[in-house]
Amino acid sequence: MTENEKRNKRVCFTGHRTEKLNVSELEAKEKLTKVILDSIKDGYYVFISGMARGIDIWAAEIILDLQSKGYDIKLICAVPYKGFEQYWSSDWKTRYQKIISSCYLARYISPNYSNRCFQIRNEWMVNHSSKVIAFYNGEKGGTRNTILYAQKENVYVSIIQ
Repeated sequence: MTENEKRNKRVCFTGHRTEKLNVSELEAKEKLTKVILDSIKDGYYVFISGMARGIDIWAAEIILDLQSKGYDIKLICAVPYKGFEQYWSSDWKTRYQKIISSCYLARYISPNYSNRCFQIRNEWMVNHSSKVIAFYNGEKGGTRNTILYAQKENVYVSIIQ
């Protein structure tokens, strides 16, 4: 299978961290689950999470849960840099480590932190996907930048609000 054929079956996620969301974790996960299941029905089977707190982590947890229920899907974790999670609360670190240890592939996009490492990670995810699932509330920031980049690259964006 060529890289382009692989890309056609991949979805990546972008979305706000918990403090910017206007919904609960439960509501966000319900919305994400519906869009993920629809994507699976459409033939997508590889999902890429940027592994940030909030939407990225929740989407990754949903993918792993669906895998445990027999769905033939894979999770790629696109981590901005090694040690990205070091200043998080113990709860988020535990969730992060569980996902990293269970995913199909953990890819560290930049060797270490830089001003652009998050944008580089976001562009990498879009460049390796044919669909972006975006949990977006209209605010400026990384989620908006990722959506704009995907649109510029002609990658389909499905927006959840």
